[in-house]
Amino acid sequence: MGLKSQIEQDMRSAMKARSEVQLSTLRLLLAALKQQEIDSQLNLSETDVLSIIEKMIKQRRESIRIFLEADRKELADKEQAELDILITYMPEQLTEIEIREAVQKAIDTTSAQGPRDMGKVMSLLKSELSGKADFSSISGIVKEALS
Repeated sequence: MGLKSQIEQDMRSAMKARSEVQLSTLRLLLAALKQQEIDSQLNLSETDVLSIIEKMIKQRRESIRIFLEADRKELADKEQAELDILITYMPEQLTEIEIREAVQKAIDTTSAQGPRDMGKVMSLLKSELSGKADFSSISGIVKEALS
């Protein structure tokens, strides 16, 4: 069963269980997926679905940070509940050691020499680690390794 099908099935279960937060979160997610399908005029691959979920997770984390700075705990709690639901659809995240190993392998594969080759390394890692790690931390590790 594909990830999108799983999300649709979970939405139906949330309707039956009358779980308002889960239902609204999954509706938002399915709307984002449908919008991307319409925009690209293609069926989404698993990687595309993960990318959209990852983007929504990043948005929720940023919203939580902003709401906490503004002392709006109730809004931060709502965003945290949505974040917890979205995270369940992501694959298990890699540890820093696993990320460093993947970065070194990518550097060896692309024969990267220095910071100017960072783009080659990042594009290779993007295809291999999509959804499995946060790319802002990967970027820092790549910079460190290529320096």
